[in-house]
Amino acid sequence: MKKIIFIAVALLAFGFANAQDDMSFGVKGGVDFVSAKADGASVSTTGFFVGGFAEFGINDQFSLQPGLNYHTASKEGVNFTYLSIPVLVRYAIAEKFKLMAGPSLYYSLESDDDDKTRFNLDIGAAYEITENFFVEPRYSVGATGDVKVSHFLLGVGYKF
Repeated sequence: MKKIIFIAVALLAFGFANAQDDMSFGVKGGVDFVSAKADGASVSTTGFFVGGFAEFGINDQFSLQPGLNYHTASKEGVNFTYLSIPVLVRYAIAEKFKLMAGPSLYYSLESDDDDKTRFNLDIGAAYEITENFFVEPRYSVGATGDVKVSHFLLGVGYKF
């Protein structure tokens, strides 16, 4: 059953992608400042993230940008290693300046918990230095789970 659902979602995504006139792909990476809070205790550390994205133009001002990223950071034996899937709506407020917001699904590659997934809410901006090269600060705040893990991501990207 899982294979059938996966194939159906893949076919729908492929059909949606082919229907778009304004579509691009790219890569991004940068610094990940991680903060985790649980039961009054907190830990903060710095790591990195790398990933890729697709961007689907909706109209002149709005676009949809799903992605897949790998995050890793560690401090004093505590490892934060995740795959994240952000789905961001981007709004152009100027020719080179975009605002973005949306949900992210994080899947822990290190956790021993039964529930390795959590949802975050992301908000950020992007400044396009050239048509292809951009900088992107983004804050991802933990919305679910006993441990609230937030990320401040400072990245650069390249759009093909």
